[in-house]
Parts: sequence; C-alpha cells; structure tokens
Amino acid sequence: MEQVNTIGRRKASVARVYVRKGSGAIIVNGKDYKDYFPQNHIQFNITDPLATVEVSGEYDIKVNVKGGGYKGQAEAIRLGISRALSKINEDHRSPLKVKKYLVRDARVVERKKYGKPKARKSFQFSKR
Repeated sequence: MEQVNTIGRRKASVARVYVRKGSGAIIVNGKDYKDYFPQNHIQFNITDPLATVEVSGEYDIKVNVKGGGYKGQAEAIRLGISRALSKINEDHRSPLKVKKYLVRDARVVERKKYGKPKARKSFQFSKR
C-alpha cells in the first residue's frame, strides 16, 4: 500500500483525503487538525473512524478540504477517512458501517423561493 485517496462530501464541503502508513499525523489544509478545528467535539468527528477500527497512530492522513462551515468540513473528512480505511482493509468495513460512517449524508439547505422571505416561511396572511 503506497497511498490511498478518497473523497468525502457533506453539505457544501468537499474533502480530498490521502492516507498512507506513518506515525499518526493528521494534517488539514497544511495545519494540524487540532489547530484547524479547535473544538473537541469536532476533533472527535475526525478521529472516531480511526478509533472505531483501532488503528489510531498507524496512518498519516493529509486532507484538502474546501467549502461549507467547520461542521460540514469535519463530517466530510470523517466520510473520506472511513472510505479510505475500508479500501485499505475490507475487515474495517462492517464496524464503520454500523456507526453509519460510510453513508453520505445528502441533506443540503433548501433554496429560497420567490415571494417568500425564506425557503418555506410565508408572510402573515390577512383575510380582510
């Protein structure tokens, strides 16, 4: 195994993930993932697929991510890492599938319609 690359998407975010054997460094857009995502619950999103299949510290992960907010980016990275781990070893697939890390969450923001202030909200109706 030289290097495995996968794509993860969520909302408007697209993450390109590159996984190779190494010391366990996770680099997101040229920074350490703890600097890029300072919140602990967001960092957990990124490291949980590795902890689920018990390979923390075995792979170096390099990520290029763009678009969306920090939560969408983190979940896009999580999907990309999960796909890469299942590509590396087919035995990793079932524990990741149980936690639904291999499913692309397709929910996106609904577009605003004309004649309305938001996507579905309407102005107050007056009968008379």
